[in-house]
Parts: sequence; C-alpha cells; structure tokens
Amino acid sequence: MNIALFGYGKMGKEIEAIALKRNHNIVLKINKDNVNSITESDLKKADVIIEFSTPHVVLENIKKCICAQVPVVVGTTGWYDNFAEVKKLCSEKNGALFHATNFSLGVNLFFKVNAYLAELMNKYSDYDVSMEEIHHIHKLDKPSGTAITLAEQIINKIDKKKKWSIEENNPETLFIHDVREGEVPGTHIIKYQSEVDDIEIMHKAHNRKGFALGAVVAAEFLNGKKGIYTMSDII
Repeated sequence: MNIALFGYGKMGKEIEAIALKRNHNIVLKINKDNVNSITESDLKKADVIIEFSTPHVVLENIKKCICAQVPVVVGTTGWYDNFAEVKKLCSEKNGALFHATNFSLGVNLFFKVNAYLAELMNKYSDYDVSMEEIHHIHKLDKPSGTAITLAEQIINKIDKKKKWSIEENNPETLFIHDVREGEVPGTHIIKYQSEVDDIEIMHKAHNRKGFALGAVVAAEFLNGKKGIYTMSDII
C-alpha cells in the first residue's frame, strides 16, 4: 500500500517506521516546508493518507484529501467543531475518512471501561468525579482530544455533570486538570472520590508506538473503502 503522511514530526516518523515494517511504501511526506506546493495529483499517488499535523491546519488538510478522493486517516484533533461540514463534503465527494481522538488499542479499550464505570457510578451521588491528563510540552491542544472523549462519555452517563472544563470546578462541572510536562506520551486518570474511599482508573502510554500502529492499522482498514469510520469499526 502507498501511504502519504500529512505531518512529519515525531508521530509522522513513528508511523513511517511501522508502515515500512508492515511492507508499505511512504510515497509522500508533507510538512510546513512543502505543503503549499503539493498538488492534487501528488496526493493521488497514495492509496491512503495519514494526517497527524497540527490543529490549525488539519481541517484544510482533510478537505484537500477528500476533494482529491484519497482516503484519509485523521489523528489530529481540534477540528471536531467542523465535523458536520466534513461529513457533508465526504458524502458529496464519495470520500473515505477514518477519524479518532486516539488510535491506541489500549486507549480505546479504556474508553469502554470509562463509559461502563461512569454508568455504574451514576447511582452513587456521594462520589464526585474528576480527571487528570498529562502530556508532553509540545502538545498544542488543551485538553487533549482523548480527554474530551473521556469527558463526554462521563457527562453522557453521570446525570449531575452537565459540562467539562479545565477552569471551572463545581458540582455540575467535570473538572479536567491538564498538565503539560517533559516528553510524556499521554496519561489519563479518572478519579471518583467520596468521604470513605477513592476509585481510580488510569491509562498510561509508554511511548508513541501504540498510537502509530493504530493509525497504520486504520489505513489498512480504510484502503478501498468509502464512508466514515472510527476505531469502534476495528475493535
């Protein structure tokens, strides 16, 4: 399979290494230095494009891929407010899109555990729930897309929580304590606290390999397909 990479930072290089090990070809590497010179015909050299760039350019990158009718796997977050627009374009162009706030298999299993635990805890009003997320200092979005997914799962299950915030901390708000330090790949902790005890679940990534592998597996899945898919279509 021929793969193009939108974004060639640390994640892009990790994706490249795993793709090559799985006998794929990297036919195009797109970054801020060459993005303006890339043409639609360049994009069409790829069977699938994997997009791990930055939040301020991701939406435009997605549109370019869909308009070129090349399937695109999107790992960058920060564009979901425009999801309806992207969905409409994908339908109009008969395109293919695979999106996820996190491509790690472990994180997606953690999503399922989080949703189930929140459903159980909704019955016990003595417990309050909060979240802590820790990422490397280079991460631009706060909170992370993974944290937002976890938060929205909790809000959907815990009746007393109406929204999430990284600033407000009150009974109706799920408070997310977001930390940026060192080169931490990603840690997410959900804590339920009461006067008598605490309950915690945690996912801690050791490196970027899990995210990169998931993105390549998603590209393999998307190749030759049309429509919109997520990690739930793989797990």
